[in-house]
Amino acid sequence: MKISENARYWFPAKRYGWGWGLPIAWEGWLVMLAYFGLLALAFVVAPPRQSLSGFLAYVALLTALLVAICWWKGEPPKWRRGGE
Repeated sequence: MKISENARYWFPAKRYGWGWGLPIAWEGWLVMLAYFGLLALAFVVAPPRQSLSGFLAYVALLTALLVAICWWKGEPPKWRRGGE
């Protein structure tokens, strides 16, 4: 896969399995950086020892947002067996 072929995508499809790989555009890297930064913030905002349900809700919402962005700005997901 050449980056120039998928320049409009932020996240390429994985070669094996279902889902997306590491970003190929700076916007995708920015999304990943924001995700991990907000994930780290979860430990400050809702520490798991004090509020496990709040922590899990925050992480689930954040992850759902990441998947939605990958779905929107990534290659269409499908099951891949490599070499396609």
